[in-house]
Amino acid sequence: MSATPAIPISTWKESNVTVFGMGRSGQAAADVLLDRGSNVTLVEEHSRPELEVVKSTYKERGARIYVGGNLESILNQSDLLVVSPGVPKDHGFLQQARREKIPVIGEIELAARFLQAPIIAVTGTNGKSTTVRLIGSILQESGKHVFVGGNLGLPLCKAVTRISESSQATVYDYIVAEVSSFQLETIQQFKPWISVLLNVTPDHLDRHPTQEEYQAAKKRIFENQTDQDWMIINADDPTVGAMALDAPARLWEFSLCRDVAQGVYLDGRVIRAQRQGKEDILFDRDGSPLRGQHNVANAMAAISVGLLCGCSKDDIAKALQTVPTFEHALESVRAWNGVTFINDSKGTNVDATLKALQSFDEPVVLILGGKDKGGDFTRLLEVIHCGVKGIVVIGEAASQILDALKGSVPISGATSLEDAVLQACALATSGDVVLFSPACASFDMFQDYHDRGLEFKRIVRELH
Repeated sequence: MSATPAIPISTWKESNVTVFGMGRSGQAAADVLLDRGSNVTLVEEHSRPELEVVKSTYKERGARIYVGGNLESILNQSDLLVVSPGVPKDHGFLQQARREKIPVIGEIELAARFLQAPIIAVTGTNGKSTTVRLIGSILQESGKHVFVGGNLGLPLCKAVTRISESSQATVYDYIVAEVSSFQLETIQQFKPWISVLLNVTPDHLDRHPTQEEYQAAKKRIFENQTDQDWMIINADDPTVGAMALDAPARLWEFSLCRDVAQGVYLDGRVIRAQRQGKEDILFDRDGSPLRGQHNVANAMAAISVGLLCGCSKDDIAKALQTVPTFEHALESVRAWNGVTFINDSKGTNVDATLKALQSFDEPVVLILGGKDKGGDFTRLLEVIHCGVKGIVVIGEAASQILDALKGSVPISGATSLEDAVLQACALATSGDVVLFSPACASFDMFQDYHDRGLEFKRIVRELH
């Protein structure tokens, strides 16, 4: 089992490091660097009221703070630039750093340089957060001490600071991290012991100029692995299979459709494993309360990690049976007047919304919209014809969605999320589902998908 060697504190002491972005990942990176005696400059391009507390906190710790204004002079004498994942790789500040031969890395790369526990990294267009949480539950059920974070919540650098604060020599048995294409763009040495690639469909085309560039960013999860490491891939996704062809790690597959030479697959209602030429029945697919075939695939990916980490079938089964519903991912909010309201605010692209729709046999009233990420909304038409009775759209992408889906089912625009919920209520009758799965990013109207999902739940709970 391989692990990333820790770097001595003396290597970082008195180094000059600029951290670009003062959100959660930027703050976590600054904490790691300040703890190691680095001279830290925290930079934020746009001023926001909520930054005042952050600025005050890090000034007290000795960091220099720059918010807004001319950034060109800030990189003088910088030894390293640590960039938040929300900053595009072609941003002028990053281009300046590269011209001046200043190394540019992201927060997960910084964290990986200090972590000693094996890293289990999960990426893909959809299902990352669910799979990471399932892996965490399985490993914890098996008695492992696990850090669960990355893109889904706690920045990876938080694992480093928690280790620093502990008197134990080794705090974590495993680091389980959700990693996005944005984060993978800036890796150098980041090397998972187990990499998981769930699926790749068009997404983030507002950030990545082409689908090929998006795939190339995802593929970087494999690039530092060796034949002592593992890659777990979705055998049902031909794009994933092609991306893994020249990867050096040992291959483990999961499939909903066929058996595999080594890995986990679905045989009717039974999940089976194929290991070292031996077949093993694991358990019934209905052992997990998660809804939808896509979540069966996510569960099989998590089961695969559990098996490679030596977890028993009993512990894996117990973890899957008791795992809670995840917030903002097909989350049941309320039944009101016989209508069930489902919050799928994490459905930020067309493929995620397709999978959400395929999870319901009941008639659906669908709420869509937000900030377009370059998705093809016409891909929803086939599923819409099969079970959607009405659609309400919101946000910047509303007119685009209306054009793409017009003539399919009754469809209307709403001025706000509250207006959309009220319109959906008017369309729904007892036995129906109102599904909020936007197929878009949230940034036109909300801080993030979490903020958007909370607002949907508030509106639904106040219906009377």
